[in-house]
Amino acid sequence: MEKIPEQPNKENRNTPKPNFKLPVPWLVILLIAGFFLLPNLMGDKSAEKEISWQTFHLEMLSRNAIEKLVIINKEKVEVYIKKEKINEPYFKTSLKIKNENVVKTGPHYWFSIGSLESFEKKMEEAEKNIPVNERADIRYAQSSRLFPELITWLIPLALLFFFWSMMSGRMSGLGGGGSSIFNFGKSNAKLMEKEASLTTFDDVAGLEEAETEVKEIVEFLKAPEKFTKVGAKIPKGIILVGPPGTGKTLLAKAVAGEAKVPFFSISGSAFVEMFVGVGASRVRDLFKTAKEKTPCIVFIDEIDAIGRSRGKGAYMSGSNDERESTLNQLLTEMDGFDTNSGVIVLAATNRADLLDPALLRPGRFDRHIYLELPNLKEREEIFKVHVRALVMAEELDVHMLATQTPGFSGADIANICNEAALITARNKKDKIGKTEFLEAIERVVAGMERKSKIISPEEKLIIAYHEAGHAVVSWMLKYIDPLLKVSIVPRGKSLGAAWYLPEEKNIRSASAFHEQLCAALAGRAAEEIIFGEVSSGALDDLEKATKQAYSMVLYFGFSSKIGNISFYDSTGQTENALVKPFSEETGKIIDEEVRMLISSNYEKTKSLLIEKKSLLIEVAEQLLKSEILYKEDLEKILGKRSPIRSYPIIQS
Repeated sequence: MEKIPEQPNKENRNTPKPNFKLPVPWLVILLIAGFFLLPNLMGDKSAEKEISWQTFHLEMLSRNAIEKLVIINKEKVEVYIKKEKINEPYFKTSLKIKNENVVKTGPHYWFSIGSLESFEKKMEEAEKNIPVNERADIRYAQSSRLFPELITWLIPLALLFFFWSMMSGRMSGLGGGGSSIFNFGKSNAKLMEKEASLTTFDDVAGLEEAETEVKEIVEFLKAPEKFTKVGAKIPKGIILVGPPGTGKTLLAKAVAGEAKVPFFSISGSAFVEMFVGVGASRVRDLFKTAKEKTPCIVFIDEIDAIGRSRGKGAYMSGSNDERESTLNQLLTEMDGFDTNSGVIVLAATNRADLLDPALLRPGRFDRHIYLELPNLKEREEIFKVHVRALVMAEELDVHMLATQTPGFSGADIANICNEAALITARNKKDKIGKTEFLEAIERVVAGMERKSKIISPEEKLIIAYHEAGHAVVSWMLKYIDPLLKVSIVPRGKSLGAAWYLPEEKNIRSASAFHEQLCAALAGRAAEEIIFGEVSSGALDDLEKATKQAYSMVLYFGFSSKIGNISFYDSTGQTENALVKPFSEETGKIIDEEVRMLISSNYEKTKSLLIEKKSLLIEVAEQLLKSEILYKEDLEKILGKRSPIRSYPIIQS
């Protein structure tokens, strides 16, 4: 945030200030006009018409009409016509002079000469038959042209300077970091002065451990003697790592609001420019400015834009990459020979695996704070924060909403609260109720309900049995999450959906993975059992099942043929690898194991649905009638869900 300007006092407020500015288009027109007109105005334009030597010789000397000739600077000859000859038809027609003073005084014509000697010889030859007393009077004169030539040079330079200034102003607006093109190397970090931020730790919920870490930094800035008396040193850098939407930037804003010290905020991408050396120059300028305002905090958002590991992708971009030089300068500024005492660097990223190890070491980023997706209790706290500004119809059950949003980030919850308010306003209600929140959750998860989607009766029948297959198999298997409802109403890209309430578990068994494959393949299995063929409606299910099967074999070691081996790389270096971490022979075995997992669980799902075919038909028929079945409706058809029922898994 930029510094808030001071309010003008009463005296200055009432004092009128001249603020006349010539509009830029008119200024351009005047300069261009001056460029073309001024040299002509400054030059000697009294001679009205330029002629050639032949015209001078044949039309003027032959008529004995020359009063005198004035040779200027041995380059130009001005011709004066006798007064009694001006009214002759030839001169009236050729001159066409509007200025009567020129007609009376002259010169009337002019022409250029190559050299004075050549001109004198031509004149002598042309006037050899004319008596000496009637020959033209030839005079010589010197004319100073310094000022007109100077103006001719200065006007183009002024135009170039003007356009350069305009372009530099526009470039500074594009590149930032200053008011002209010469300030590319200046940092464009936003400075948030003391007490300028309105965000505090009260606005942050669900990040108790992270808050504790950063609160210590705030306490150190407020009362450093508490720590220094025992020999403690303030951490030089803190990096916040976590998935998108978990509150990294929000936590940084809260630090700015609580610390009461200057707070510099900049994005990692703001350092990178098309010009070589600009990034490193901006890093130097940022820390130079920060040192002048110590103690202060520098926040770099999305630091992975400049902090990627050196050497990764070097074969594509070269070793002398602009991003790499910017990173080197950042490393030097954070922990080099120059001391940055009092400057704390706060950074955020969701790709810590891509960062250079030299950037993450102690002495640069001493603390790594990992933010995860909020659990049930933390989601309740986040809901409480976001419903403060909402007009509620009744006291909201935030626990119920938290249970409906597993895996949601803080940003997702904020979006749900805003969607609930929009739905309320769209329905012309004054207060937000539970119904609006549930509809907002459905809209965020599955998209808007498409009432205008035209579905034929045949397609609707296939969709009903497809979703009924998911419902029946999920209801019968032990490790599948509780089923909330089944719908054949189109939403977003889906034509139907089965809604589950995921249980928050950190570890899942092999049986749970196998049963999830069964639940994913249940829709296609139901289609094959009822209609004798399958449709393209299982595309999303097949994609999920294939990815899960590969993860079971490649990452979790659930295949007896592959063994207890994992090809998962938590460092993220696999993304830039040129070769696979396994051989071609192993790759074939992996493909065979994945096919076996999917086919065996598909057959197991079919056998379960054949056994429960009557229930499958009943659920599908009820779906065709009401389009949506909730948990209570399913219990009437399938009975109470038994938590101990499990179907045997098939090992490879």
